[in-house]
Amino acid sequence: MATSPTANRSLRGKTAVIGCGISAVGRVPGKSALALAADAAYKALADAGLKKTDIDGVLSSHAFASPFHRFSVAISEYLGIQPTFSNTLQVSGATAATMFNVAAAAIHGGLAETVLIVGGDSLLTGLSPDLALRSMTESRDQQYEMPFGIPVANTFAMTAHRHMRDFGTTAEQFAQVAVIQREHARRTPGAQMTEPLTVEDVLNSGMVTTPYHKLDCSLISDGGAAFIVTSAERAKALGIPKPVYILGGGECYTHEHIFLMPTLTTTGAVQSSAKAYAMAGYGPKDMDVAGVYDCFTGTVIMMLEDLGFCPKGEGGRFVEDRQMTYGGAIPCNTHGGLLSFAHSGMPGALFHFYEVIHQLRGQCGERQVQGAELGLVHSLGAGFATQATTILGTEATL
Repeated sequence: MATSPTANRSLRGKTAVIGCGISAVGRVPGKSALALAADAAYKALADAGLKKTDIDGVLSSHAFASPFHRFSVAISEYLGIQPTFSNTLQVSGATAATMFNVAAAAIHGGLAETVLIVGGDSLLTGLSPDLALRSMTESRDQQYEMPFGIPVANTFAMTAHRHMRDFGTTAEQFAQVAVIQREHARRTPGAQMTEPLTVEDVLNSGMVTTPYHKLDCSLISDGGAAFIVTSAERAKALGIPKPVYILGGGECYTHEHIFLMPTLTTTGAVQSSAKAYAMAGYGPKDMDVAGVYDCFTGTVIMMLEDLGFCPKGEGGRFVEDRQMTYGGAIPCNTHGGLLSFAHSGMPGALFHFYEVIHQLRGQCGERQVQGAELGLVHSLGAGFATQATTILGTEATL
């Protein structure tokens, strides 16, 4: 059998997450994006048992409410550190998983030893609703999309319409995603939305853009999250009790404009997850828990298909049969996700990492997935243009 040219350069098990931190989420008045990010960073350092001077690499996401072009440099200055490796990544919602993939590559390649992954934004209190919508709308193409008023929700709604037409997916099945994730959020301390929710509540919540109702859409939140990643060798030398290893990563970028998306019902998540699974040496049936980007309910249904948890076109029935919760095929977004826990823009997907890592550590209390050893986190953005997948595992999975 021919050997892949990248086989000897695999990132599998070379790095580990040794610290996690999260700020308060939801409405957090008086806290800037930098303050939220710094709060999470200090908590991650404390969790890892490290000093800020131990950090020599910083990767950050962009912030809408504090639009520093070099947020990673700004947060470093705020923290009082001078890293020798630094980048601010911007691939929309896919930025979270991309940061973990880049951190693993940078450490394995010798560019850094200990990397801080961090993001924070104050979309709820730092921007008015009009400014928040405008900032997201202006992220679309200046010539072909923005002048016609195509906000983010409309691009995702197009794909949901096509999925309904091609596969018979229903509004009730979309709503069931929101209901299940609200059940999860009700078990999660600090979640932004914890009121009980029914399918009827979702369908009666008012139309935003067909077929999506208000409760089919993710929240607007303040919040930040941070993680410390280092080499597997250093994690062992530090005596970290429950390191979580990065086993595989993959990305795919299929288009910039929604009207050039190759197909409206199959995305680059197929390719990004295939690369991540191959690197990790596991498949979708091996995953114990997942964090799947959930900007809209229909997004989750499409991702469950493209990530291999169910066949194409069967995502609606998969959710209707409660296969994405406890006792099902793949407990998904067990913290409540962007739909119920919090969504602070590009840092929002970092909350999925925080939850999956804690599941693999066995630290989720009443929402713990028993025996969880392998987890997948998938991030996406820009009308399904950007896709990134990361596979995480405990020491037993190496």
